[in-house]
Order: sequence, then structure tokens, then C-alpha cells
Amino acid sequence: MPEITVGTMIDASVTKVWNAVKDIEDHVNWMDDAVAINFIGTKRKGIGTLFDCKTRIGPFKLLDRMEITEWVEFKTMGVSHKGLVSGVGKFTLCEQPNGQTKFQWEESLSFPFWMGGPLRNVVGRKILEMVWVQNLENLKDRVEGNNPGKKRNIAKWKKKDHRKQG
Repeated sequence: MPEITVGTMIDASVTKVWNAVKDIEDHVNWMDDAVAINFIGTKRKGIGTLFDCKTRIGPFKLLDRMEITEWVEFKTMGVSHKGLVSGVGKFTLCEQPNGQTKFQWEESLSFPFWMGGPLRNVVGRKILEMVWVQNLENLKDRVEGNNPGKKRNIAKWKKKDHRKQG
């Protein structure tokens, strides 16, 4: 399974960043690859929250069953993926001495063979890494108040490297 880690520094408090990401339904407003989120049951936050996420990257459209597996207010949100793409992921927020928040997104995913044959995990990792770097730019813009209601066009990716910022 490929490991993917991206991160960014957000010029806002952990509280403000957590308030932006704890609303799972709103993730479609900053995640370019998330098309729609449909909850299974009435739970909308916390461990055990179950939902289907319609995802699209280029020509690939998937329905991903996800469950929140970790929820520590203002610190972490963990998720399991079940579907054609399976694995686990986690958002981690860390308050910095200057008042900023370090936001890290880690995923360990397995891709089906038909999504690239023997190179599927390597290729899938690189594509998702690029998309998620843009997603973090979108989140950063929303939280910091720069373009709060719109996703950026994926075609306008910045060359900035957001992998494993320290």
C-alpha cells in the first residue's frame, strides 16, 4: 500500500482549523476530488460516523464507503476507506508557537489492479498527492479567508511542495 503524506501551515488557530474540518459534509467544498457525501444513518461527527463519498479524479469515478475511526477534538480525525480503493487516512492538527496550525494529511491506500496494473500504487500515489496538495491549498484559503467559498481549478496547481512539512 502506498503511503501518502501532505501538509501545510495555516495562518489560523487550531480551533478555527478544526471547526473547518470537523464538518464532514463541507469537505466537498475544499476537496477537489470529493463530489458528494451521503451519510449512512443520523450520525454526522465522531467515531462511528459512516458515509459514502462520491469521488472523481479525471476519468475515474468511485464510491468510497468511509467510517470515522478516530476523533480527538482539535487534534485528529481518522478514517477507514472501503471500496475499490481501500485503506486508512488521518488528519492531524498541531498548534504552532506563532499561532499557526500545522495540518498534516496521511493516507495508506490500496488501488485495484485495473487502475494501472503493476504500477497502480505508484501512479495512484503521485496523482493523489498532487490532488491533495491542491485540496490543502483550498482548505488554507477557506480558513484564512482567501476565496472562502470556491475550490481552485486543479489545472492551476502551484509548484509549491507541501509534502511532510516540518
